[in-house]
Amino acid sequence: MPLRKSNASPAPPAFSALPTTPPQPQLRHRQQNSIPRTPDYFAGHYEKSDSSHSNASYRPANPFADAGSGRQPPSFSLSSKFSLSPDPSQWGYDVTPNSVDPDDWLHKPEKRGLDDTGSMWTVRGFSTVGCLGLLALIIVGLFLGWPVQDAIRKSMMSNNGGYNLGGINATGQIMETSYSLVDKDTPQDVRTKISPVDGRVMQLVFSDEFETEGRSFYPGDDPFWEAEDLYYWGTVDEEWYDPQQVSTRGGHLVLQLDRKDPIDNHNKSYVGGFITSWNKLCFTGGLIEASVQLPGSPHVNGLWPAIWTMGNLGRAGYGATTEGMWPYSYEACDIGTVPNQTENGFPDAQALQMGDKYTDFYMSFQPGQRLSSCTCPGEPHPGPVHRDGTFTARSSPEIDMFEAQIDDVLEGGSVSQSAQFAPFNGYYMWDNATYATYYMAQEDLHINSYGGGVYQQAGSVVSKTNRDCYQIPETPGATPCFTTMGFQYKPGFASDSAHVTWINDDKKSWKLDIAGFGADTNTMISERMVSKEPMYMIMNLGMSVGFSGAIDFERLTFPAEMKVDWIRIYQYEEDMNIGCDPASHPTSNYINAFPDAYSNPNITTWSLPRELGGYEQPWPKNSRVTPCS
Repeated sequence: MPLRKSNASPAPPAFSALPTTPPQPQLRHRQQNSIPRTPDYFAGHYEKSDSSHSNASYRPANPFADAGSGRQPPSFSLSSKFSLSPDPSQWGYDVTPNSVDPDDWLHKPEKRGLDDTGSMWTVRGFSTVGCLGLLALIIVGLFLGWPVQDAIRKSMMSNNGGYNLGGINATGQIMETSYSLVDKDTPQDVRTKISPVDGRVMQLVFSDEFETEGRSFYPGDDPFWEAEDLYYWGTVDEEWYDPQQVSTRGGHLVLQLDRKDPIDNHNKSYVGGFITSWNKLCFTGGLIEASVQLPGSPHVNGLWPAIWTMGNLGRAGYGATTEGMWPYSYEACDIGTVPNQTENGFPDAQALQMGDKYTDFYMSFQPGQRLSSCTCPGEPHPGPVHRDGTFTARSSPEIDMFEAQIDDVLEGGSVSQSAQFAPFNGYYMWDNATYATYYMAQEDLHINSYGGGVYQQAGSVVSKTNRDCYQIPETPGATPCFTTMGFQYKPGFASDSAHVTWINDDKKSWKLDIAGFGADTNTMISERMVSKEPMYMIMNLGMSVGFSGAIDFERLTFPAEMKVDWIRIYQYEEDMNIGCDPASHPTSNYINAFPDAYSNPNITTWSLPRELGGYEQPWPKNSRVTPCS
């Protein structure tokens, strides 16, 4: 039943049957009257407590309190309860010295012999030794076996670069990620390749097969690529580039160009895709190839699909970073580094009509090479510094894998395969008669009629494409195919046998030897070089009248899609150089020193005030223009 609280004190037990004893003085070490006590028990007798706190508490009676009082205590004794003889031999036990108690299993009176060492070959011995052995195996396995097997099974990363990509990054740390520079889906039989240039074996150093469905390329979502969100004002494009236009589908990278309401699209009627590996994946020298299906039809003009490369110090679409950097590929400290490529009125390109006919024959509108070898000591410069204290010239050159177009001469789909240079030859003419090699049939290619202008000089050839490898194939009812485009290049000067060799439809199309861009007496400049800069990849699909001429909006099909099945980079084993911050041409510290310029596409120039879209940075002093002090 339930217990309930009560204010009444419990009734004390009855004592009528107990003998009455007079109270006796209590011996105490200290005053305890204030300390209540619970009833004490002794031999079944109770005595009332003198505690002032409770009249109902009791303590044991003293059995010897009446001794000598004349009153007899109760009659009881130990002998009346336990009648034992003082002689143990009479208790019924054998108490002789040699007797053994039959029930004493713990103690044995006999002395143990010195030769009685026992035996370990017992169940208990086996279990003890077994447990110790098992424990030893576990400890050895944990601290030795596990690290050994982990090291054997683990695929060790190369230290050849891969800056910010899962290899050594720009800080020298190694990122632990599930990504590898070589895609796990890349077939084993293509992980080496015979060079189309010299027949030597090349090693695969990077690949992306795009097999993972639905990859996102918004900033921070992918280790290798980032889709841009900007307007490419430099070429006066028709579209806005948006990351949502780049994805993976069906084992391909898909870049899409489509119509869109200008209200929702930065006042542009078209939206396209633009993706780069800037500051994530770069390479210096080697062979780059891509398997591509071109957008639209090979007979409808207006689309501008491209795969190309640039030096990492210039971020495409970020004008402040490319001003005075693109497309310089120059090491000399001379007139080629100064603004407008003119010094003290020479050369007089206008008088000689060496310049661009569309700009009153001015030769160059370039502001000068911003990070040239003429840069004064102490000025912002990524380096490195030569032993004589001068800087290594730095820039952001461009080499294009292809830019697809509709060509009147070739009567349909074709690609322009080019390298861009600054400073410029007079008349924008290079020695293509001597230093250009053509591999395709004469009727399938021609020198590009565009040789350059006030912002660039181009070494470019236009060649016919496989016209069934389009979104809308030339052959009715044909399944759209993929075509392999690419280029192999060797950095350096003519003395290094530097060159660029392009590939169209998995065959060599043409070759540019850099000796064709040697010193030019007309403009008083020195030789140009094939880029030594770490180059990053760019893939885009847009539209521009400046590139295509008249755009056939009526016949273009939307959405237009460029698909990339894979992209791969090969290098010779002895010349592997992959990464965006190599020691010979570092970029990381310089980029980090100017974060706004490299992250804000609305900053379009280096030195203009902010309110005019500039970065408000001083132009580095050039010893050809301003004395160093």
